[in-house]
Amino acid sequence: MACTTKPWKPPEHQYSTVRTKVAIIMVSITAAMAPTAVLAQTTQAKSGLLGNCGAELKTALADHADTRLVIAKPFKRGDRLVLTDDPSAASSASAVEGGGTAQPPIAGTDLCMVKLIVGPGNPGPAGAPSTSAGIGIEILLPSPQTWNQRIRVFGNSGWSGTPQASPTIVASDDIHSAAVTKGFVVATSDNGHAGSPVDASFAMNPDGSINTVGWRDFSERSLHELAEKTKAVTRAYYGRPHRFAYWDGFSTGGRQALKVAQRFPDDFDGILAGAPAINWSTFHTGNLYGQIAMKQELGRVIAPEKLAVVTKAAIQACGGSTLGFVLDPLACRYDPVEDSAVLCPHSTSAGAAAAPQSTSCITREEAKVVNKLWYGQTRDGSAPSPAVDNGESIGLSDTKRLWFGWTRSVELKNTSAGGAPGLLLAADQVALELKNPLLGSTGFRNATGNGENRWITELDYAGLVNARSQGLALQSQFSAINTDSSNLSAFAAAKGKLLMYHGLDDEYIPVQGSIHYYQKVVENMGGIKNAQRFYRFYLVPGFTHSGRSEGAPFIPIPQPASGRDEMFAALQTWVEHDQAPQDIKVQSGDARLTLPLCLFPKKLRYVGTGSEQSGSSYKCQ
Repeated sequence: MACTTKPWKPPEHQYSTVRTKVAIIMVSITAAMAPTAVLAQTTQAKSGLLGNCGAELKTALADHADTRLVIAKPFKRGDRLVLTDDPSAASSASAVEGGGTAQPPIAGTDLCMVKLIVGPGNPGPAGAPSTSAGIGIEILLPSPQTWNQRIRVFGNSGWSGTPQASPTIVASDDIHSAAVTKGFVVATSDNGHAGSPVDASFAMNPDGSINTVGWRDFSERSLHELAEKTKAVTRAYYGRPHRFAYWDGFSTGGRQALKVAQRFPDDFDGILAGAPAINWSTFHTGNLYGQIAMKQELGRVIAPEKLAVVTKAAIQACGGSTLGFVLDPLACRYDPVEDSAVLCPHSTSAGAAAAPQSTSCITREEAKVVNKLWYGQTRDGSAPSPAVDNGESIGLSDTKRLWFGWTRSVELKNTSAGGAPGLLLAADQVALELKNPLLGSTGFRNATGNGENRWITELDYAGLVNARSQGLALQSQFSAINTDSSNLSAFAAAKGKLLMYHGLDDEYIPVQGSIHYYQKVVENMGGIKNAQRFYRFYLVPGFTHSGRSEGAPFIPIPQPASGRDEMFAALQTWVEHDQAPQDIKVQSGDARLTLPLCLFPKKLRYVGTGSEQSGSSYKCQ
């Protein structure tokens, strides 16, 4: 049976469910660090602040300009972390991440919740997204008897904007509560604005100009303020400073992790960076490439069901039939143009089909576009045959290939090409780069006009290249949001330790971006041995972006604070005992699959005849 496809239409319908899936964009993680001058502990004791969860904490912040205490509230073990008596009170799990049935986290130990606002913010009209009172900070302090003398700050997802500054909504979730139960002081921030992780409206002033104050708070200032204020409150509450402080971030939080290493090298002892959203303007802009390629080449989008068919074929062709994912997808050269098993019968070179539509196959022209998705953004939409160049190289060229594509193990229907939430972030980033709110998603709000997704009709290959160029040219006004400096010499000199990991099946941020950055640092530091003294990197087979906390039951995951926490435990051992991590063993959520994670640049190889689900059947080589 031949197959046809529906005419291309603007993917507006794809946005109707997006805002209920913000959790996919992943929580980014934040942590505050570094030894500071010891505050006089006797003064703290005499002032009555020790362990006092009340307004007296204002005293600890008296010398901190533009800093206001919003609330200080104690909770007992077993309490719901809510700030009103309303039994249906929301926490960030439901108010921010779109989990309509999510329940507020439960305090696993006695704790004190402190909320702060650090100005000066960005004054403006009431209700304007860019108007801000300052940087919101939420701190959870375990009881003095429980505190392990460590600070662990968690970061954000997407555009941040979470309710740390709200006097009625708790921003912390169950992962943060679990870390407090383990004895950590936990802190998070809204990064300077209220809204949601999928709302970039704050970054444009009502007159359409760039909100440079908002960009600076979002990109970097909030990170240092978070560290400083958390340390001050910690000293006041316990009467002594912390011993160790950590930054723990994923996605946007991973970008923040690298920003503090680059910009504030003395702030943290240890930094954990997961799937970092570095090269921010470049990769977000590039996330429109897939749908623009479909429009340019086909006049329509490829149905998600078709993308699922070709993804499954690629995984099977490259040895992933048993595990459900490919160990080394960057080495896969599968070409659907040459695979008769997925091509629609009778499809012509022009992609025509004579029989009724089928979503169980793809046309030859659709197969060519899929190869473009795997290769990555180019200036003219071209892509070589996978037999010649499958996109594995981390090389980029301003004259040809501009950014990376997805690996052949990534579920394409879950990428921006398939209409996933990454499309929202990409559209809004382009609206900011071209200073035209109408190009943005329908969630983008501005006095000069709201988003209308006009990128769909107004951008072609050249237009997207121009948006990318503008994003690079505006880095100073965007407060260096790309976070791509490879000079980490100050962080190394401060004896900091940095652990980075990225999933090979990441559907939001192409993993090659992290590989590219790490190799730049290695070159800058004079070789892999010098870099590995303070910076180590791991690739995680099968690991996606939206599965940071749980993942599919059969996928090996570096567990978050609520679980085994392998990656953070390795970082903590490195920082506190000077034992550098080598290969790290992880297991799937259902505990049926174990794998070693290889210290980059080593790769995971199946070398035995045993079960593919047993870690003993693999070696890092």
